[in-house]
Amino acid sequence: MNDLLKATSRSFYLTLRVLPAAVRPQIGLAYLLARTTDTIADTEIVPLEQRLDALQKLRARILGRSAAPLNFGELTKQQASPVERQLLEKVEDSLALLKTFSAADQQRVRGVLDTIIGGQQLDLDRFNDASAENIIMLKSAVELDDYTYRVAGCVGEFWTQVCRAHLFPRAELEDAQLFSDSIRFGKGLQLVNILRDLPADLHKGRCYLPSLDLDQVGLMPSVLLSPVNESRFRPLYHRYLDVAESHLRAGWDYTNALPRGQMRVRLACAWPILIGIRTIERLRTANVLELRQGVKIPRGEVYGIILGSVLAYPVPGVWRKQIG
Repeated sequence: MNDLLKATSRSFYLTLRVLPAAVRPQIGLAYLLARTTDTIADTEIVPLEQRLDALQKLRARILGRSAAPLNFGELTKQQASPVERQLLEKVEDSLALLKTFSAADQQRVRGVLDTIIGGQQLDLDRFNDASAENIIMLKSAVELDDYTYRVAGCVGEFWTQVCRAHLFPRAELEDAQLFSDSIRFGKGLQLVNILRDLPADLHKGRCYLPSLDLDQVGLMPSVLLSPVNESRFRPLYHRYLDVAESHLRAGWDYTNALPRGQMRVRLACAWPILIGIRTIERLRTANVLELRQGVKIPRGEVYGIILGSVLAYPVPGVWRKQIG
């Protein structure tokens, strides 16, 4: 599993490696299975019905409702990435590993994957007819919030359940606030992805910025990234950057609410938050043409964030000031 995780995502692998061994297998497997379902959902060359059927069969296996062996041969052939081919080829190995967990951990992994796959299926149905010439939009901020929960907010919740059970079960924490902030943490990361990937999504015919908000400023998704509309587009875009930043700050509160002795978990939480905040800073200053070219934090800067956080950790005041 470790080799596949490393090949699948270098950034997440760094986060996973710093986690304590007691929670690494559960979180790592949940990530691999989520990437597997994501690979199925994103294989656009395969007809929608076939992808939905494959997702439903994998969902049934994950939830323990079916024992029928999975064979994603046709989907596997369509993968240009060797890693994504491996994810599909090794799905039975991943499912076998799930069965080695305790009943409670199996239930936690199944719960988060059930929510994620439900969100992926909803997304496929929603954008079934989407194209660059036929852009389909979410309708409201409520729909956007629901989407960010299904694909990422639930992950923060799952992460907290696993860590709470295995690492600090007796710690006196405000659980209601902790779980609320963990959900916002995940939503914030996903919203940053949405705002960063807006040009690519529009090219695919997907607009996650709600139609109700676009109507208020008199814009259609097809003209969002036109320089002549930047003055109307910018306030709306910044409004959602504010929401994303607010969620990530809730994630920072969450990180600092964890027992201070849980340095590894705190670092694993801090890195995506700090990178997300830095990404928001760049998105705030980018013009629409820069957005179209892509805004990304350079790898060297990411490593600098990681090193800085490790050096800051022994001094609580310096640690907390990483986010002003």
